[in-house]
Amino acid sequence: MAVVADERGSVVVDAGHSPAHARAIQAAMRAAGLPPARWLVYTHHHWDHVWGACAWPDVEIVGQVAGRELLRQEATRPWSHRYLREQVRENPRLGPSFRARALAMDDWADFTILPPTRTFTDELTLPVGVRLRHVGGAHAPDSTVVYVPDARVVLLGDCFYPPPAHLRGPDDGLDLAMMRDLLDDDYEWYADSHGEPTTLAQARQLLSG
Repeated sequence: MAVVADERGSVVVDAGHSPAHARAIQAAMRAAGLPPARWLVYTHHHWDHVWGACAWPDVEIVGQVAGRELLRQEATRPWSHRYLREQVRENPRLGPSFRARALAMDDWADFTILPPTRTFTDELTLPVGVRLRHVGGAHAPDSTVVYVPDARVVLLGDCFYPPPAHLRGPDDGLDLAMMRDLLDDDYEWYADSHGEPTTLAQARQLLSG
């Protein structure tokens, strides 16, 4: 997750992996004196990026159009700890993901999966200047990169990751070609969702090997 804030309101990038996670981020925002969230951006539709959305009040949820129907389908599933166990019994490859979901969710009351309320196809710039760009890729068809020009930061989500574990083949790996294409002299920092941020110089050095 990331928060981009100015006097017009905060842009929250990804919703958190659960309502409890979202509420913890909200508490941290209040403690830091940041303005309330006005926009919630999905970098893609996977659970650990969207399951906290139902705990974000009064926001416009923005996502790439390919994720909307995927999330509508996910919202119809009878999510519960029992359902997670049943799904893993039927398909053991779901185990790592579904066990993580069970650990993240201690309470299913009022939980719902929310598709984006505003979608875009290729690019969209929010009123605060944050730019969204659809890049797709093997990890998720709706993968979106978030550019923050004022801070010279690019938020990558999981766009260059291989497919999720239960869909991954033996030859699937990081999409380094995508990562190279995303490097831009106008941006100094690159942050993916599950790793440490890197500078432009560090990213180029890593990719040159």
